[in-house]
Amino acid sequence: MLNGKHILVTGVVTTDSIAFAVARRAQQLGAEVLLTGLPRDLDRARAAAAQLTGDIDVIPFDATASDDAARLTATIAERWERLDGALHAIAFAPADALAGPLLNARPEGIGLAFQTSTVSLAALAAAVNRLAPPSGASLVGLDFDAGAAWPVYNWMGVCKAGLESLNRYLARDLGPAGIRVNLVAAGPIHTRAATGIPGFEALLDAWATRSPLRWDPADSTPVADAVCFLFSDLARAITGEILHVDGGYHAMAAPLRQQGS
Repeated sequence: MLNGKHILVTGVVTTDSIAFAVARRAQQLGAEVLLTGLPRDLDRARAAAAQLTGDIDVIPFDATASDDAARLTATIAERWERLDGALHAIAFAPADALAGPLLNARPEGIGLAFQTSTVSLAALAAAVNRLAPPSGASLVGLDFDAGAAWPVYNWMGVCKAGLESLNRYLARDLGPAGIRVNLVAAGPIHTRAATGIPGFEALLDAWATRSPLRWDPADSTPVADAVCFLFSDLARAITGEILHVDGGYHAMAAPLRQQGS
């Protein structure tokens, strides 16, 4: 499905990340992949990359550094003549922006969360725009449904709402160049990032009672498959979309009653 495509995957730190699952699945489907990692996480990202097929490069990339996007673009251009797709798997918020009273979060922490988790999608889109072939390319971001307020997540939920809006605006502006921009809203997955969300277990409990399909928080392959579909030419007429891969949780108005209850 991805034979001959060049795919950039951001956000790989460990093998339990969704980004790693995407990189592995993209390889299995025929793509050549490059990874990025924060400078402080490069050793761990390279250890994860060693679990993939072949010698996979990990490019240092800090989405909050103004010059890093240009350096990333130049580095990719040195390796590949084009970029067919990219995964945005970048998010961060300080602890006080994730839990506790919403109004107690520090403004500087809110700003960092927004810059890292939302604005960085535009930085990656600029790189894709510069390196996309004439036939177009696909940018996919990882999302957590921002259509409602969660008991936890707080300002990160606000950042995700901004990400969903930015997704639509990027789809508008990049569509004439054949560049598709979409998000995959995943259910809760046990990842390194998830360990930083206070009350994460409450989300797992909610999915266990409300999702019509069985949801396995230890299995990120359904999300990876959906991302790879959006990378592929099978999704050539899809842009500005939020594809929910959450077992159907988002479509349910109330917890399911167990049969016989």
